[in-house]
Amino acid sequence: MSTGRSRDPLADPGALLKRVYAYVASRVGAGPDADDITSATFERAVRYRARFDARKGDPAAWMVGIARRVIADHVSNADGSAASEPTQDATPDHAETAHMRIDLERALATLPDRDRDLIAMRYRADLSSRQIGKLLGISTGAVDVALHRAIGRLRRALEGKPET
Repeated sequence: MSTGRSRDPLADPGALLKRVYAYVASRVGAGPDADDITSATFERAVRYRARFDARKGDPAAWMVGIARRVIADHVSNADGSAASEPTQDATPDHAETAHMRIDLERALATLPDRDRDLIAMRYRADLSSRQIGKLLGISTGAVDVALHRAIGRLRRALEGKPET
């Protein structure tokens, strides 16, 4: 039986690519910036793959952790406009879905960065509360409470109600 450290985190890059890109696109918007950030994330993962320790978490959580740092680097090097307004990739034959996605993106943009990050990790990168907690260095219970509150704020934003 192999040790947790020897497991290759990039053994299934296709599945990781989808999850990492979904997370990145939800944070910076779909398009060239998301492509660049996702590429940079995988470049760093290849460079540091020997440091991956499966005992500390799974490859998806490790990759999202790398993506968070790449996004932070990108935002600090950008003029600020690229990361603040996600773009839409709507198709004309799905107008209602596109309208709902636009409303959701607008509501998400009103949330604090931490709320957007938690929601993106949970629902776009499909990380569990346990994985998010390990990544952020907080308990699973704290993640669950923070997510519950973030979703509540998102609901109020979607309903057009001000934060109380």
